[in-house]
Amino acid sequence: MRKPLMAGNWKMNCTVKDAVELVKELKKYVKDVKNTEILVCPPFTALNEVSRTVKDSNIELGAQNMGYEDSGAFTGEISPLMLRELKCRYVILGHSERRHIFNENDGVINKKIKCALKNNLKPILCVGETLLQRRANLTKKIILNQIQNGLKDIKADDMKNIVVAYEPVWAIGTGKTAMPYQAQEIHASIRDLLEDMFNQDVGFNTRIIYGGSVKPDNIKELMMQSDIDGALVGGASLKAKDFSQIIRY
Repeated sequence: MRKPLMAGNWKMNCTVKDAVELVKELKKYVKDVKNTEILVCPPFTALNEVSRTVKDSNIELGAQNMGYEDSGAFTGEISPLMLRELKCRYVILGHSERRHIFNENDGVINKKIKCALKNNLKPILCVGETLLQRRANLTKKIILNQIQNGLKDIKADDMKNIVVAYEPVWAIGTGKTAMPYQAQEIHASIRDLLEDMFNQDVGFNTRIIYGGSVKPDNIKELMMQSDIDGALVGGASLKAKDFSQIIRY
């Protein structure tokens, strides 16, 4: 059975002090949660202190991005070795804001996924369509291309360490959420594609989570869908009580 994953992407929010206060509060709300994996992804500057704060708790630590090399002349980049040193277990890759604001393409994201796996980090591969693409009935084509290219040359055995996050771009930070049946349809298509690309076990066992204006009042219905295995939460994860309610859906 796939264990639900609730991941908080704090984006470019929280000073170190704010981040520590937030995760301390969250720890109190979720300390007895056992059947759901909990993940927080603070900004790079707060990773060290948050890592110390979540030590020996049921909260995992992740990063919001990383470079595709272990080291080198890449000014401003963060390497997987740096993330591992801070006890990160996950890294978000291919988020729509990285794709659309910073022009990261599928090839770059594929290199990052391979580098993460090599360094024992678990990538969360984000895929999703824009509103114009949805209106043009290109949703499935766009997402399937992103997955096929993002997972190029990845082995079936590596998929046990990869999470796929479906985030319709038009729903991120807008207050709009894909209807549960819409999200389920795409999640099912992703699962079918993974089975075709790898094998039946990969298709069944890969966790596919949903992101896009996830809130305490819509998470339950989303989690009732058979192919939705959790959520990648943005704004609501910046409030410990709201995020805890999502975690407890």
